[in-house]
Amino acid sequence: MTSTTPANGQPNGPLQGLKVLEFGQIAAGPFAGMLFADLGADVVKVERPDTGDGMREWPPFLDGEDGDPFSANFSSLNRNKRSVAFDFKAPEQLERLRALCANADIIVENYRPGVLAKFGLDYLSLAEANPRLVYCSISGYGQQGPYAGKGAFDVTIQAISGLMSVTGEEAGEPVKCGVPVADFVAGLYGAYTVLAAVLQAQRTGRGAYIDAPMLGSVLGISALQTSEYYGNGIAPKRLGSAHPRNAPYQGYRGSDKPFVIAAGNDKLWGEVCAAVGSPELARDPRFVRQADRARNQKELAGLLQETFGRRTAAEWLAEFDRRGVPCAPVNDYADILHDPAVAASGLLHELELPNGAVTTTVGYPIGLSGYSFRAYRRPPLKGEHNETIIEEWGIGT
Repeated sequence: MTSTTPANGQPNGPLQGLKVLEFGQIAAGPFAGMLFADLGADVVKVERPDTGDGMREWPPFLDGEDGDPFSANFSSLNRNKRSVAFDFKAPEQLERLRALCANADIIVENYRPGVLAKFGLDYLSLAEANPRLVYCSISGYGQQGPYAGKGAFDVTIQAISGLMSVTGEEAGEPVKCGVPVADFVAGLYGAYTVLAAVLQAQRTGRGAYIDAPMLGSVLGISALQTSEYYGNGIAPKRLGSAHPRNAPYQGYRGSDKPFVIAAGNDKLWGEVCAAVGSPELARDPRFVRQADRARNQKELAGLLQETFGRRTAAEWLAEFDRRGVPCAPVNDYADILHDPAVAASGLLHELELPNGAVTTTVGYPIGLSGYSFRAYRRPPLKGEHNETIIEEWGIGT
């Protein structure tokens, strides 16, 4: 599938024609903005001339012949966007920025609650001039409530939400997920809700205000853990790679390195028993049913691990693949980014940076008929498009 491209280089994606202003910093807001940009919306990143998005200063930096070293981290969340820079405290510049807001379909921001209101850039102020505006505020704890004024980063939300309490080895300390789950899931929830509100605005002529808290978003994806607590009154615990209701469903170690199997039903359990040469395990009263195996999973893991240590991980993975048992190696990112399946998926794309350097980026991961993702616009320099956006969005000088 290929998509036609207008003269300005922006693809005819499903969100073409939507104007998005992103008051985004670090991760959650910029990630939501990138989702819109990847599908063809005109996303303009609004930055302060002095500081800009703090992620611009995050290493690693890539050298190029046409400018200063450029942050690879910043590039990963800001492709396909343009940037304008305005001093919110300068009246003339603030007036221009408000004029841009009056022409926007969507605003996404992740400042602390109340900050943008000081400059008349909050939803209530802007909706007077732009009643169709859909405005999404992403924050740690929401815009109201006892924690609204608390600062938040991904790790603090992982801690307070309970996510860290179920991450790590059973006898170890709680640990955070290595991927910033709280940031990105709030961006996903926010972007999803924004598009629902855009459809509503198209029907009714009225936009909406969206309050997207990171804490609530993490609790939203913790449905299995919260339902477990409400079901038995006991807080879920850390189990390492194991599962509270399934076994064998965890990591094991071959003679050389670790791997994972997920025998999530009785049929797959039978295949595991056959693979390890112990069909009698399928009839053992401790392991007959899924609930039995989960209840006795430490004993089961010990029995299986003794056998798994006799052959390499690759040998076991080949055996389980042959039997249809879901399994996988425990990769690091070097492994998976060089996996032939990832290469064949078309997920990896070249991305040019403002200094001429070229890096690789993981593209939009979801297939959509009639549209093919591409990195059609490099990540912007801070304030690079002030004059262009002012002219294109028709706000005058």
